[in-house]
Amino acid sequence: MNTKTGRVKQIKGQIVEVEFLSEKPNMHDLLIWKDDTDVVLEVMTSAGTNSFYCLSLSSASTLYRGAEVINTRKTLEIPVGQEVLGRIMNLFGEPLDTKGPLRTAERKSLYIKEIDFTRIALSQEILPTGIKAIDFFAPILKGGKVGIFGGAGVGKTILLTEIIHNIINQDPQGTASVFAGVGERVREGQELYESLLGNNVLDHVSLVYGTMGENATIRLRTALAGVALAEYFRDTLNKQVLFFIDNVYRYAQAGYELSMMMNTIPSEGGYQATLSSEMATLHERLYSTTRNRVTSFEAVYVPSDDMLDHGVQTIFNYLDSTIILSRSIYQEGRYPAIDLLASTSSALKPEIVGELHAATAVRAAKLLKDASSLERIASLISESELNEKDRLTYNRARMLQNYMTQNFFVTQAQTGRKGVFMPLAQTIADVAAILEGKYDSIDPNLCKNIGSMQELQVERSM
Repeated sequence: MNTKTGRVKQIKGQIVEVEFLSEKPNMHDLLIWKDDTDVVLEVMTSAGTNSFYCLSLSSASTLYRGAEVINTRKTLEIPVGQEVLGRIMNLFGEPLDTKGPLRTAERKSLYIKEIDFTRIALSQEILPTGIKAIDFFAPILKGGKVGIFGGAGVGKTILLTEIIHNIINQDPQGTASVFAGVGERVREGQELYESLLGNNVLDHVSLVYGTMGENATIRLRTALAGVALAEYFRDTLNKQVLFFIDNVYRYAQAGYELSMMMNTIPSEGGYQATLSSEMATLHERLYSTTRNRVTSFEAVYVPSDDMLDHGVQTIFNYLDSTIILSRSIYQEGRYPAIDLLASTSSALKPEIVGELHAATAVRAAKLLKDASSLERIASLISESELNEKDRLTYNRARMLQNYMTQNFFVTQAQTGRKGVFMPLAQTIADVAAILEGKYDSIDPNLCKNIGSMQELQVERSM
């Protein structure tokens, strides 16, 4: 008898319980059906003394109780190397584009035994994105983790795509980018591909997709496939790495779906009890070393716009910067729809961004906070009823909010407005001038979708 064989006990959706009476498998071992090697299972967790819950990585519709499976003693692997840049593939390394077979000399396991914490290095350097609202209110650390939070349809993917475009163009040769599409629509994946191609940055990005139509197992593991690619570029090719994932909440949701099939007791927040460890597995591998940095950008869907959702809250613990997108701001037509007061960054300190930036940001936040209490009054009895000091505060806040809108490179084909990359020093100078009242005579509505305030002055003088 082959000691590496087991038999199927029960099948529940994408979860298959397999019994091994002799040699037990290890976690993450791949099992194949003896009668059809295209049916692949991955050992997930123990289900009893001799039984194991396995994830079905393919269709389990033909599998049946009593079917014999063989333990390959291998784990999931993904193709790695310079050849994967400019290509789209799925979890198994199969190409999803029209460029033919993906041939690489190496493959890398999705899993690692342990993290060498002695290699981890922290950065105090800012990574500019050219997006005013982010660079000023929520600056990003090189090697940091950034979360972009928002409900459906408020511009998370567009913002993520613009960040990809702007950062890659700063150092296209020394930087490798990985995009993991987890649980998002096929249409969005196609639009991203076309945007990267049209803006001449596709050759520096490797994309791995597990879309919304895929089963929960594929969605869960696609995130780790992206992480494995990022690790390879960091450790083997010695590149600075940009890691993008859209969407982290779908990763958590996939784990929840699978846990329900395994009849596990949910946590207090209603999600799977393993949610925290799954998030740790994903985030703790995205670290920077003394030689190379991994900067990660994570789009996070917020169900029903509820920021207190347990699945959303679990992600906050790992982030250095949080960018919050607001539906009300989006409906007002201010893009990107970033909530300037709610968005934060651990980098916004004088010792990192400098005294001028930090002090100006504090003053700007105070102005916006003071103006928020005046908005209801202005909406009820009109702005003209405010006293002179309050009216000045209210108008400067509106000017600052409108100034933080921006035309994007990745949307210029749709809007007809040319994209703008704003240097941080210019943004700080413009905000300081607004706070000091230099532009009080200008209608705040004229500040929408401009670059610098100097651009507005030139238009007025013509």
